[in-house]
Amino acid sequence: MQFFSSNAKLGILGGGQLGKMLLYTTRKWDVCTHVLDPSPDAPARLGCDRFVLGDFKDYQTVYDFGKGLDVVTIEIEHVNTEALRQLEKEGVAVYPNANTIELIQNKGVQKDFYNQHKISTSPYLRFDSKQMLERAIETQKLNFPFVWKAAKMGYDGNGVKIVRSNADFETLMDQECIAEKLIPFTHELAVIVARNPSGESVTYPVVEMEFHPEANQVEYVLVPARVSDELAQKATKLALQVSSSLNHIGLLAVELFLTADGELYVNEVAPRTHNSGHLTIETSITDQFEQHIRAVLNLPLGSTEQTVTGVMVNLVGKEGHTGPVKYSNIEQVMKMPGVSPHIYGKRETRPFRKMGHVTITHAKIELAREIAANVKQQLTVISN
Repeated sequence: MQFFSSNAKLGILGGGQLGKMLLYTTRKWDVCTHVLDPSPDAPARLGCDRFVLGDFKDYQTVYDFGKGLDVVTIEIEHVNTEALRQLEKEGVAVYPNANTIELIQNKGVQKDFYNQHKISTSPYLRFDSKQMLERAIETQKLNFPFVWKAAKMGYDGNGVKIVRSNADFETLMDQECIAEKLIPFTHELAVIVARNPSGESVTYPVVEMEFHPEANQVEYVLVPARVSDELAQKATKLALQVSSSLNHIGLLAVELFLTADGELYVNEVAPRTHNSGHLTIETSITDQFEQHIRAVLNLPLGSTEQTVTGVMVNLVGKEGHTGPVKYSNIEQVMKMPGVSPHIYGKRETRPFRKMGHVTITHAKIELAREIAANVKQQLTVISN
């Protein structure tokens, strides 16, 4: 099917910053794009051919949106999979497919999948409620410390907590969850895999992620990861195993833990473009957003070759600030060589809300990391 300057239509469920950045490519190639999002101020609303205001978790809304489209993809995995399944039956191409999205939506089911396919992941237990979790602690089936994760709807650090004591336990929500062994990792890594329906697949260079200790969300991303070539190859092989087992189409971000003795564990995956791949806009021949569009439209996949060393820093709302956004000192940061800010178009800030990111390119990664720290200190996201 020809999508360039044609009547063929691509639908995207979700119009946040990821959807907005996907549209950079569809505008470049004159691909007709429809976007569904519940917010009238969604960042992607201005870059698509048709914007539909609606809930991507509602069956009828998603079904009605998808009818008449040729391909449907996602920028967020928390969508109605039953509607996508029905659209698939009626001939709409859905990538990733409904079964894959549904599996990934539940972290407990996701962990079971890894075990079933002999994919290395941290030991865990599943619980239907907080009461069942408490019983496991009381009977010493589960001991402190452990990592608590909400089975569903976790996002950007929400729904994850390290539980070290009964006091920590009391703060947990009552819902289906998993309790993971706390892995003593030295690095958190990620590998992005792209696959198209023709069976072609490519991987991006392994990146290293540094997380904010309080918000539990990615703060810095570095490429290349500061690990040996042998470990990078091992991480890439594991990511390809995950992608192949899922039979996933589009982009798949595979997050990994690396321990001191060189063991790798799959943490979790995201079936879409991902925060760990934002710096590919500046550091790779083909960025992750173009690559996802290539994959879901079954076009030849682009080169993932890294052209320059880079570090990305997330711009998030400063604590204590809620309201109309202001980017303090952005002009000073823009004077720095090799510094590229990306503003997502969200008009309201709140603590730790992702509002943008900045990529720093430099020949030496340690210097790029220093500049990134300087950028984070200077460029603050506050309210007017």
